[in-house]
Amino acid sequence: MKTIDELLAEGVAGKRVFVRADLNVPLSGDTITDDGRIRAVQPTIAKLAEAGARVVVASHLGRPKGAPDPAFSLAPAAKRLGELLGADVAFATDTVGSSAKETVAALADGQVAVIENLRFNAGETSKDDAERGAFADQLAELADVYVGDGFGAVHRKHASVFDLPARLPNAAGYLIATEVGVLKKLTADVKRPYVVVLGGAKVSDKLAVIDQLLGKADRILIGGGMAYTFLYAKGYEVGISLLQKDQVDVVKEYMARAEKNGVELVLPVDVLVSADFPDLKTKAPADFETVDADKIPADKEGLDIGPKTRELYASKIADAETVFWNGPVGVFEHPDYAGGTRAVAQALVDSSAFTVVGGGDSAAAVRTLGFDENAFGHISTGGGASLEYLEGKTLPGLAALEV
Repeated sequence: MKTIDELLAEGVAGKRVFVRADLNVPLSGDTITDDGRIRAVQPTIAKLAEAGARVVVASHLGRPKGAPDPAFSLAPAAKRLGELLGADVAFATDTVGSSAKETVAALADGQVAVIENLRFNAGETSKDDAERGAFADQLAELADVYVGDGFGAVHRKHASVFDLPARLPNAAGYLIATEVGVLKKLTADVKRPYVVVLGGAKVSDKLAVIDQLLGKADRILIGGGMAYTFLYAKGYEVGISLLQKDQVDVVKEYMARAEKNGVELVLPVDVLVSADFPDLKTKAPADFETVDADKIPADKEGLDIGPKTRELYASKIADAETVFWNGPVGVFEHPDYAGGTRAVAQALVDSSAFTVVGGGDSAAAVRTLGFDENAFGHISTGGGASLEYLEGKTLPGLAALEV
């Protein structure tokens, strides 16, 4: 794929450059609670502006149903981008309507504008090629050149990610180039021992990547809600913990294959359990106890890995040369259940390995828990995209930039 440096060498002054970013940041009202994704794309936008481009930034945010919804406006993200750039950023209140056209037309060389949430238009996510293509045609009228830098969306066959690059000269931004470079280190010529930590709520979200990793990783450490399906598959009582019974047979097969392949599959040996899910808004003190993983009471739910498991997982990470972590191992949003996720993050920090935090909740967790981002080898902006890459899938947004 063409790099942004090649594009800059050709000259972009006076050109309208459409940057497909990922500004899908978490919001509390109009307040951004984690601006990591905006900071990640800032270098690409800043470099284009410095080179005299008229930069048109576009992104999705949340899951509006193909129509405008104030709760999912990109206005807060546009404001934050302006703060990071140290320059005014214009904001269009629609995607391809009069506001977008007028805002883009008013840009001078070196100026930046953000158009409203792409998913306010049903064509962005449509499964109908013609409807998606028609929206891409409208977006193409706003620009002369396309730069793909929204790594968190490259696994989606959406108009702005897949169809639009075919309509304009295109290049990959700095973020995508970095993300792809990191993922290649996790899939080709991997330095070993290669340890993978997988958490999150549902085991079904991670089955495909586990399937691939059973032939590539040396150790797979399982935590979070998904761990209870594994524990159940071992014959343990898991109480009212998260459980996907329909995946138990698959999990049993994976456990058997791991043993056959010599892959160490490590499960929690103790957990924090409670009869009540914690209040994540007030973060009021929780009533919990620590029990062995095979002694979870029938009326209680596992909400974090216990102290013995934290030590176990840290020891399994300590001698690694490569570590990939995707998904918190407990309900980290509550202080009483953040200890496990903090322990995993600390183990990565203490390790001399090349460490990758795989986006989404994991990235939010390390920032929420106060870790220095520079202490990790790489913090990805796209959890889903990272997982699908590791699964060996073709990512539409990357394929579109390779044509």
